[in-house]
Amino acid sequence: MTLTVRPISAAVHLDFVQAQRSVSFLQTPSWAHVKTEWRSESLGWYDDQWLVGAGLVLHRPVPRLERFTLAYLPEGPVIDWTGKLDEWLRPLAMYLKANGAFAIRLGPPVITDTWTAAQVKEGIADPNVTRLPQMPSVPDPVGTRVTEQLRAAGWLPQNPEDGFGTGHPQYNFELPLNGSEDDVLRGMNQQWRRNIKKAAKEGVELVVGDDLKAFHDLYVHTAERDHFTPRPLRYFETMFAALRTEDRIRLYLAYHQGELVAGAIMVRVGTQAWYAYGASATAKREVRGSNACQWAMIRDAIAAGCDVYSLRGITPTLHADDPHVGLIQFKVGTGGQAVRYVGEWDLPLRPLVYRAFDAYMTQRERRRHSS
Repeated sequence: MTLTVRPISAAVHLDFVQAQRSVSFLQTPSWAHVKTEWRSESLGWYDDQWLVGAGLVLHRPVPRLERFTLAYLPEGPVIDWTGKLDEWLRPLAMYLKANGAFAIRLGPPVITDTWTAAQVKEGIADPNVTRLPQMPSVPDPVGTRVTEQLRAAGWLPQNPEDGFGTGHPQYNFELPLNGSEDDVLRGMNQQWRRNIKKAAKEGVELVVGDDLKAFHDLYVHTAERDHFTPRPLRYFETMFAALRTEDRIRLYLAYHQGELVAGAIMVRVGTQAWYAYGASATAKREVRGSNACQWAMIRDAIAAGCDVYSLRGITPTLHADDPHVGLIQFKVGTGGQAVRYVGEWDLPLRPLVYRAFDAYMTQRERRRHSS
């Protein structure tokens, strides 16, 4: 097989995405309109005249060297990861280098390891276990091969110890949607089932709406309480405007006696749905608005024929004193599974420029942590 890579239109890219069972929403052409600070292009892999792969590339220029870019394919590209990767990635590198890229960063949508909810719960309870990789996992042979092939071809792993970095998290928590609503509900732990019933008993009302300002106000409150930097309202307005063109995004708002107590955003592509963002009030936590939002999104994902509902990133830390453990415990209650992906990898195409960019990013990160 001899593949070539060339630009494709957003319409051709969208047709290709629609023909797949599932694709990350970060690899849909509409995502380019969300990341307005990046230059973007859609690329296609052709076997003779047949389109067999596609990818959304986000270009980030180098400070003071704007003619060179980091070419980023988040959770992509959409290619056959089970075969010989050199046949797919070599023509990508040739095209991007010829068009000014100093490096490629990609995140294969391929799982390497899986842990059950019960294992994660046991790890948190065990004082001798501090990290998820210490627990026995079910390895995925495809993920193992992809990792080996990337390393052999000179790609450099960009996976931080805590699972979070400048890119997208390597560790995620996912809920397989096997069977009916009742089947999924039975797979949840007792606390989750009790909280869902509690929300209904307390009269929590779920609305699928478009009041982004109300959601954002609650999201900023959540950020202040939980000590993270919130995105501006404009980002969510842009995200909804872009993803609604392909009918991929919904806003869920939970009210109790007319007061907004929780909110969440779900994105869906094909047979996979993602919990993208969430917010909750500090008051009235006992009415369980967050559980009500999650259950509404899970039910809608089941109704849409999804195979997987992703609760997105977790850290691999299982130490009981770690501040992230509470989030992991919340997600574990759904009865799903923790998964480790191959992670993000860089291929330097112009080593001198890549080293300069790496030094710049390191200095910026140090300044951010010291401020």
